[in-house]
Amino acid sequence: MQVVVLAAGQGKRMRSVLPKVLQPIAGRPMLAHVLATARALGSAQICVVYGHGGERVREALDAPDLAWALQAPQLGTGHAVQQALPCLTDGEMALVLYGDVPLIGEATLRRLLDAAGTDRLALLTVELDDPTGYGRIVRGADGAVQRIVEHKDASEAERALHEVNTGILVAPVVQLRDWLGRLRNDNAQGEYYLTDIISMAVDAGVEVVAAQPDDVAETLGVNNKQQLAELERRHQAMRASALLEQGVTLIDPARLDIRGALRCGQDVQIDVNCVFEGEVTLADGVQVGANCVIRNARIGAGTRIAPFSHIEDTQMGEACVIGPYARTRPGTALGDDVHLGNFVEVKNSRIANHSKANHLAYVGDADIGERVNVGAGTITCNYDGANKFRTIIEDDVFIGSDTQLVAPVRVGKGATLGAGTTLSKDAPAGQLTVSRARQTSVPGWKRPVKQPK
Repeated sequence: MQVVVLAAGQGKRMRSVLPKVLQPIAGRPMLAHVLATARALGSAQICVVYGHGGERVREALDAPDLAWALQAPQLGTGHAVQQALPCLTDGEMALVLYGDVPLIGEATLRRLLDAAGTDRLALLTVELDDPTGYGRIVRGADGAVQRIVEHKDASEAERALHEVNTGILVAPVVQLRDWLGRLRNDNAQGEYYLTDIISMAVDAGVEVVAAQPDDVAETLGVNNKQQLAELERRHQAMRASALLEQGVTLIDPARLDIRGALRCGQDVQIDVNCVFEGEVTLADGVQVGANCVIRNARIGAGTRIAPFSHIEDTQMGEACVIGPYARTRPGTALGDDVHLGNFVEVKNSRIANHSKANHLAYVGDADIGERVNVGAGTITCNYDGANKFRTIIEDDVFIGSDTQLVAPVRVGKGATLGAGTTLSKDAPAGQLTVSRARQTSVPGWKRPVKQPK
């Protein structure tokens, strides 16, 4: 089986300099969704027919398993598939997909391929209450598909039909070459319609069969930003439904955005307005509070992430307590039972089991041992304007509030740093280290007062 993806449309109604097939659904270009589905089918060849903004499309999505065919000028769907013929091999079946129909499902396409077998032409069709604008499926008295008529060319009787063509089809490559070579453009649009091959197949005695999708949303295309937004919500609703079936608790399934792959264990709870990007894994019992953004992270079992926290490129152990308003940046690795409280930021650091920074701290380029307490207002001064250095804090250290650790520096095991310390040299293990100006009280001092105007 080989795949042709039609992705040459300009998308004027998008009112965007971005080519239509690069407009995002769930954080990825529409065309990327279609290509992922084609790859999941195990296609021997994927040919993308490109046109408007073509080089930009190729740069964004080019890969070793893709062939590219330029359609210029753009003279209809039949003309588009003609451009892909040099990429196709006789003796195979060709599946035609569309770069602006991003939600087409693997299960639906497998059913379509099964219906086509090795020698039939199979169409994906749907029944619509309002079929305006769609090509109608015209069947004979025996119920067999005879042809497809486009809306602009249809008679009143044909426009009354509700079974419509989605454009997605499978056909034998050998016959496809012949049929495409005989297309004509004597129609209202002056284009070469791919749908005209249906009547050619019937005339040639090739059986034409139809299959239906699991969900009509799989067949919906995008032509403007309104449709893009509607399809985004449909896609997110499908993702939310799948999570609910897996046993995930979603406080409001309508307020969830998954822009990548989200894997959840048992008894996971997700509050409203959370965004998951890239590859995210939530282990058993994880709770995610409202308005969190989690990107490329593994969250250990029993961890609680409080509202408004941002987690990015982070490995997190079990039973951690994060937030609210906490942020972990790329390179963060947390052990078990680590606490990061409100307005704590961690970057490129390792924090071992049972350590805590409960509020108002910055930990960057640091290695923190077990059972360390980081006091409020503590920061690691890891950057000198040109280079970054690491801070090492060994096990059982207590760091007082408002401490600055000027890297590179090491705090020995069991050490205590007094509040307000600026540490620029290593602190020995098991001792109290303090650096402060001497406290002075000035007798007789008067606070300035404003003079009356």
